[in-house]
Amino acid sequence: MDTMRDRFVSVTSKLLDEDHRLAVVLAEITMDGFRPAQQRHPDRVINVGIREQLLVGVGGGLALTGLRPVVHTFASFLVERPFEQVKLDFGHQGTGGVLVSASASYDWPAGGFTHMAPGDVALLDTLDGWTVHTPGHPDEAEALLRHAYAAGDDKVYVRLTGQSNAAPRPVGDLRTRTVRTGSAGVVLAVGPLLDEVLAATEGLDVTVLYAATVRPFDDEALRAAVGGAAPQVVLVEPYLAGTSAAAAGQALMGVPHRILPLGVGRAELRRYGTVEEHTAAHGLDAASLRRRITAFLR
Repeated sequence: MDTMRDRFVSVTSKLLDEDHRLAVVLAEITMDGFRPAQQRHPDRVINVGIREQLLVGVGGGLALTGLRPVVHTFASFLVERPFEQVKLDFGHQGTGGVLVSASASYDWPAGGFTHMAPGDVALLDTLDGWTVHTPGHPDEAEALLRHAYAAGDDKVYVRLTGQSNAAPRPVGDLRTRTVRTGSAGVVLAVGPLLDEVLAATEGLDVTVLYAATVRPFDDEALRAAVGGAAPQVVLVEPYLAGTSAAAAGQALMGVPHRILPLGVGRAELRRYGTVEEHTAAHGLDAASLRRRITAFLR
């Protein structure tokens, strides 16, 4: 199976041929995959080199000309390093574009903390009007990328990762979907953590929700799920723990409830290890999730 990043290259290269409004801005990362497209469209596939602030600034400038910019690099260099440019060159200027990241929270442990961005979604939450997609499978990534490219002048962040669920889920309507139903509580799984959540909750009397689009937060889906279950909610997110706790609390305003936010911890893990070892160290593997969820539901 191809990866989300592979799918990003293939679908974007194809759409560059079809949509003359689309433009891609790169900072060396994934440049090799886009060389054929650059040969066909040298004016709309731009590599600025390892200059991430410029990367975002060029994307904002292209948006001002009426193009639909697709800006891409590792998440730590796309959201965190050039955050001021994201804030000003898109938000303040009132333009739109699509930020497409790679490497996510800890996809490349050997790269160290410089190449990890567990706080990216939380950081974007400080800005207004961003749609955030967190696909859990390459097929979902393709569907959400196509949706983002066609989304007029909206500001969209597509968070790609090397981790994947075994099978895709329907994501075209951007809604949070019910995967299982139960009465003891609600577990909301985000993106590539769905399979771990399903394994962790096997046999438990809980409702499992799945979200591949986390902003805007699907208030209605969570309220509906809690309406048929105990007002206990577990959030399982592949980025900083607690990122969506405020959004979930807002959705349940007026309903007495408890929330357990699970995700990537704030402590830096200084040993490289593997992706699987990082997942376990953050308590996001199936066995750890089951212990944490069952303890909370008691």
